[in-house]
Amino acid sequence: MTALSGRMVDGEHRYPLRVFYEDTDAGGIVYHARYLNFAERARTEVLRLAGIQQTELRARYGVVFALRSCSVDFRRPAVLDDLVEVRSRFTSLKGAKLTAAQSIWRGNEELTRIDVEVASVRDDGRPTRIPATVRVALEPYLQSMEQG
Repeated sequence: MTALSGRMVDGEHRYPLRVFYEDTDAGGIVYHARYLNFAERARTEVLRLAGIQQTELRARYGVVFALRSCSVDFRRPAVLDDLVEVRSRFTSLKGAKLTAAQSIWRGNEELTRIDVEVASVRDDGRPTRIPATVRVALEPYLQSMEQG
């Protein structure tokens, strides 16, 4: 499972993926919204590496993570069949909020920068503190990412 979930390198989560036909327009260029999908997959997989399954989070605590805000800086386009890598660093973990700095790379070329704020919310959509066990599981990733 760890290979499918990516790997940690110098305090940064790295998640490889291939650009498929379904990710692109008729010209073979990745749709702008797909970058957000790629980033979300990577965030899910770093949680998995920390031992956090989102289905268990909801079943056990009645909590899900929802994207609250994001900022995207498109620099270069990814294209059909590219092998890209999503690089993620958690930058803050406070109360009901988790923030991350993510970027998408093709080799040594940065394609996109994405800053996200994710909220921990209950089933009714109201924010709630991130459960203590989840905080404990994420703290080592946060600490190493802040230092890296």
